[in-house]
Amino acid sequence: MNLKNKTQLDWLLKMAWRDWRASRKKLYLFIASIILGISAVVAIQSFGSNLKVKIKEDSKSLMGADFIIDTRQAPTPKVLKIVDSLGYSAREINFASMAFFPKNGGNKLIKVSGFEGVFPIYGEVETVPVEAAKNYITSNGALVDATTMLQFNLNLGDSIKIGRVTLPIVGSLKSVPGKSAISASIMPPVFIPYSLIEATELIQKGSRLEYQYYFKTDSKTNLAKLEQELLPILDLESADLDTHTSAGKQLGEGYNNFGKFLNLVAFTALLLGCLGIASATNIYIKEKKKNIAVLKCIGLTRKQTFLIYLFQIIFIGFLGSLLGTLLGVTLQQLFPFLLKEFLPVNVAFSVIPSVIVLGLTLGIIMSVVFSLFPLISTWFVTPNQVLRAQDESNKKTKILAFIVGPTIGLTVFLFSYLLLGEFKATIIFLIGILVVFGLVRLIAGIFIKLIKNLFPKKWSFPARQGLSNLFRPGNQTIVLILCIGVGVFLINTLYLAKDTLISSTSFQKSNDTPNILLLDVQKPQIKPVSKTIQSFNQPVLDEIPVIAMKVHSINGIRATTLKQDSTNGIKNWVLEGQFRSSYRDSLIDSENLLEGEWIGEVNNPKIIPISIDIGFKKDAKLELGDHVVFNIQGVLMETEIKSIRRIEWSQMKMNFSVLFPKGALENAPQTNVLTTNAPSDSIAAKLQQTLVMNHPSVTVIDIRSVMGLVENILSKIAWVINFLALFSILTGFIVLIGAVRTSKFQRLQENAMLRTIGATSSQIFKMTAVEYILLGLFGALSGVTLSLIGAYFLSTYSFRTPFVISWMPVVLVPIIVTLAVTIIGLLNNRNIIKTSPKEILRGN
Repeated sequence: MNLKNKTQLDWLLKMAWRDWRASRKKLYLFIASIILGISAVVAIQSFGSNLKVKIKEDSKSLMGADFIIDTRQAPTPKVLKIVDSLGYSAREINFASMAFFPKNGGNKLIKVSGFEGVFPIYGEVETVPVEAAKNYITSNGALVDATTMLQFNLNLGDSIKIGRVTLPIVGSLKSVPGKSAISASIMPPVFIPYSLIEATELIQKGSRLEYQYYFKTDSKTNLAKLEQELLPILDLESADLDTHTSAGKQLGEGYNNFGKFLNLVAFTALLLGCLGIASATNIYIKEKKKNIAVLKCIGLTRKQTFLIYLFQIIFIGFLGSLLGTLLGVTLQQLFPFLLKEFLPVNVAFSVIPSVIVLGLTLGIIMSVVFSLFPLISTWFVTPNQVLRAQDESNKKTKILAFIVGPTIGLTVFLFSYLLLGEFKATIIFLIGILVVFGLVRLIAGIFIKLIKNLFPKKWSFPARQGLSNLFRPGNQTIVLILCIGVGVFLINTLYLAKDTLISSTSFQKSNDTPNILLLDVQKPQIKPVSKTIQSFNQPVLDEIPVIAMKVHSINGIRATTLKQDSTNGIKNWVLEGQFRSSYRDSLIDSENLLEGEWIGEVNNPKIIPISIDIGFKKDAKLELGDHVVFNIQGVLMETEIKSIRRIEWSQMKMNFSVLFPKGALENAPQTNVLTTNAPSDSIAAKLQQTLVMNHPSVTVIDIRSVMGLVENILSKIAWVINFLALFSILTGFIVLIGAVRTSKFQRLQENAMLRTIGATSSQIFKMTAVEYILLGLFGALSGVTLSLIGAYFLSTYSFRTPFVISWMPVVLVPIIVTLAVTIIGLLNNRNIIKTSPKEILRGN
């Protein structure tokens, strides 16, 4: 850069700084919009990055070993040979069971784990007292989940009965590697010695057991190669191998969806902030057009005047980004506290340099991009606008839109793709945002047109004047309704969807709806268990066979091969997990046939026709006619998909993703599920106590208590969602204040003229009140209306639950928002009312 250019640049920067200092009050809310949007992005990105790092660092502690070999059936000789050759450090048998507490007669569904050897190899089992984690095996005692001990008022030395064994409680479990508070609340852990598992008499044919072997390796062992070599062999024996690296990656992917939701919250907050940026810059540049014309009169070129205001926007963007980044880094420290019940690790706070750079860069880019339209309009300002006002021609406006529109669209697309990481999800989200903005914009346009066409000429002067302000040139009606409508849409959609999800878990009380489930009932136990139920004068409502199975191959390709191909789109749970199926000759109320032909009964065919749920079809990438081979405890069974069903999972029915016809699985190893209805809590408690005492191998689930637990979990999730949505609400609120404040400067002269011709302060106050009441009302109503549609689609197609309207937000939100908008509008116009017309007209 030569000396002349440097001098010129210095002068332009000084001019930009001086102009900014003179007008900075008008742009404080511009900065606030950037601060909130960037703080949301930085806080969420920083937390997500720290979580990924922590999961990667603690992957061994989360698993408790370098790798695990596990199987859901008694290990075969080949599996035992592999296990012995590798030299395990610890082994475990775990299963779900009912526990009985003799102290108070209480019972609860728990997860029993019997350990032998050194567990965990990495990490710690935290207990009270501390030494209980090591001596419970030698003392033949039990470690019981700390929350369960509080729930049943248990103390050290009290007893727990599991199956046929009664053990003293020698310690309470505070923390287990890889377990979050939520998972522990669903099925609390109980540790007992491995040697006592057989004595419980719960290890029976058909019991849902898991055998796990924990291994430690040296740093030279190639875990990926080990997994590649052993997994195909173990798969043939219905066993699996998981390394700490693959488990950590899978756990990270599990929290990835939650991270995407957080990113959407941040992105929405930033979009609302960008809307505020565009609005504030537009008004700011309009007020500066005479200044720009003067600069051009004294010899400045188009480029120079453009650069003066571009430098201002860059500076404002940097300042807002810097403050937003600092606020985001501070807020990030709250996330581990807010989400501690959902996380398997304690996320330590650390500053991520890449996130800091992202926040600073993003704020500047978004500030410039969303200010482009008003900035480029400075190019068309002519010197003669010093003397007379000129409207921009239609042609020039179209040129600006042609330049700016694609730039904004591309920027938003790239940013959303950066956050979401999926092209399809990015497109769907952008289309959704555009549709919402477009609909609110349409509603605002219709609103203005209706006011014009149906103008109430008989209303009082203040009311007519207030209505006129909504469609006069330079009004902020569209922007305000957009800000209000989109903000209300976002929070109300989340609120309605959350309420729908909770309402879907509410238990319907009727005599023919089961509220007690009895799992793991063996065939010889069906009659005695049924007699126990009937002794309480309650019916056995259902008797359902259940068969455990794994996917062996899909269309001739082994599951192990499909698992290694990350491009096929098949979900891991389909290829890895063991799930349960059943057989029957007819569909039930909670099922609807979507495609194909339902076949209810067969006579030992070579290839068995099956029906699958639409969700299983999508996750497994299956179609009608595809062939799936299932491994049922070592027996391979080939099937062909003959029909697709949609299951209403919200109904209290025993539903299965994969359903076989009658005549296909009667001879397969199976357990049964019995259901009944207990009309009161007291009968339910006595029935469960009797079942646990007389049939200890049967797992009893009180659906009402489970539903209460689910509702509690959902309410905590809803609280977190509402907290995160505050980013968008606060940003929308700041944008609203900014839009109202910028409209104040446009009305100074108008109100001065009204005061000059005799309008009183009271009349101007009433005009403002009428205008903002209508703005708040129509903005809120448009947002609430669209949120009902959005929540319907979210509930129906994402949650797959019937949509239920929660009337409280539908009624209260328009009232609250209308009041807020009116108050903000009146407060922001207070100075206009107090300022004398002479001062305004003179520009002092």
